[in-house]
Amino acid sequence: MGENRKLAAILAADVVGYSRLASADEDRILARLRALRSDLIDPTIAVHNGRVIKRTGDGALVEFRSVVDAVRCAVEVQNAMVERNAGVPQDRRIEFRIGIHLGDVVEESDGDLMGDGVNIASRLEGVAAPGAICLSEDAYRQVKARLDLSVTDLGSTQLKNIAEPIRIYSLQVGVAVLAKSTVTAYAAAGRVPAASPPALSIAVLPFANMSGDAEQEYFADGISEDIITALSKLSQLFVIARNSSFTFKGRNVNVQEVGRGLGVRYVLEGSVRKSGSRVRITAQLIDATSGGHLWAERFDRDLTDIFAVQDDVTQQIVGALALNLREGDQQRLAAEQTESLEAYDCFLRGREHMWRLTREQNAQGRELLQRAIELDPKFVPAYAFLAVTHGLAYMNQWSQSPSKSLEQAIEAATRAVALDDQYPYAHWALGVVKLHLRQHDVAIAEAERVIALAPNFVEGYENLGNALHYAGRSAEALAYFERAMALNPYYPDLFLHFYAQAMFQLGRYEEAVVILKRRLVRNPDTDVSRVLLAASYGHLGRFEEARGEWAEVFRINPDYSLEHRRKVLPYKNPADFERIVDGLRQAGLTS
Repeated sequence: MGENRKLAAILAADVVGYSRLASADEDRILARLRALRSDLIDPTIAVHNGRVIKRTGDGALVEFRSVVDAVRCAVEVQNAMVERNAGVPQDRRIEFRIGIHLGDVVEESDGDLMGDGVNIASRLEGVAAPGAICLSEDAYRQVKARLDLSVTDLGSTQLKNIAEPIRIYSLQVGVAVLAKSTVTAYAAAGRVPAASPPALSIAVLPFANMSGDAEQEYFADGISEDIITALSKLSQLFVIARNSSFTFKGRNVNVQEVGRGLGVRYVLEGSVRKSGSRVRITAQLIDATSGGHLWAERFDRDLTDIFAVQDDVTQQIVGALALNLREGDQQRLAAEQTESLEAYDCFLRGREHMWRLTREQNAQGRELLQRAIELDPKFVPAYAFLAVTHGLAYMNQWSQSPSKSLEQAIEAATRAVALDDQYPYAHWALGVVKLHLRQHDVAIAEAERVIALAPNFVEGYENLGNALHYAGRSAEALAYFERAMALNPYYPDLFLHFYAQAMFQLGRYEEAVVILKRRLVRNPDTDVSRVLLAASYGHLGRFEEARGEWAEVFRINPDYSLEHRRKVLPYKNPADFERIVDGLRQAGLTS
């Protein structure tokens, strides 16, 4: 009897971290999986004309008549899982990875399917991020013109036991939906906004300073940033990061254009007028798709009530968007407070200086944050950001004793977490420090804690991506860098370097070159990206180009030291750094 070959759309699904979940409570996890199959998964497969080929303890292989049906089924399941996981602690959530491929299969007499079509779908599932769907190029080609998808092009990837590299497209859905930012859109400041923004998505524009004193700009900016921080703690919302919202600072903008540019449904704008001991804050929430106002209010208060005003604004937004808060959300939304207005003022100014990321501004920020702590020794945000200023001094050799800076960073970050275990920036700071101490497992856990406390914190995804990369898990890191870019569509050019580092570590040198060149468009004076570019060229055998970039490194920074980078870059496996050195050596650039 001859083989029964056919072309089929194959979906492979698996539970993320099933062994960990089962070890905690196997009976409970099995009961939850059975309920999911009967209530959600099997009915959704049936609606989309799918046929279950095979079940494993925590996953399944499903055949569909078309890729469109397979993708629609996958999206519906993943969206439903986002809703079902709302309110469930991060370590107890059931999340699926899904891979979809269109390929040639062999059908056995019992209905089982074999062949590369099945194998590739299974391998795609293995590289998908939690909550995401990975499509092969063959599958994506069938649906890209028929379904409105927000995808990230992950490039050609060598999958285990698959002869040829497969081009992969990552699709994320639900609350985690990514803006349409493929690798090709990482150029300059560009991005491709999603065709239709997530239903619950918001950008907080920098509040206008109406005080008549340019010196009060930091105060208006600080109010905006604290509201962003509060909203970022809500998993129900997609909240654009400060860096992207603040690109509109000082500009006379059309709110509908802002919504389209940032890929959000709602925009909050406002103003701050500070005079003596009084402050007036106005705020209005606008539907960017229609331009209609959902809510507007003016607050005239004493400065001593500033935290109450921030809480009021946040609560009004929650009410206007009819968000269903989870248990504990109400308490977590409250602004981190101090009874010392002078301490708060020093904190706002110090944080503003720190964000400018220069040696001089970092030093000024550190002094102000230290002063805030002297005024209120229990003011947690000041400790968290003080730790980061010390960490920056260590990493960038901005102090006379980098080792002492690292010790001070550890001390401040540890104190911040001890004072308030619920403050996301405290865990952010501690994660950064622990990574540079090469405590990779702790750094990863701290970054995951940031994301659990504030699912919209760009810093959490950036931290986790970097911690995974330096721990030798660059394939996993890519998804977190992509998420950070989605939350921060006008992301800093440094994000491109992080992404390229992961690509380089995976041996994807051509893609690393493309991304690094894009960073150079935005920041021609980066020495570290030129070194990585030279190493990429070395691995590719493009030695003349490698030598050209190496010369530029020393034009930009005559004191550049490969040995210093070896010392401060916290690679778990020293051989990972040596991959850079090896690329340079192949081009004859090191002895």
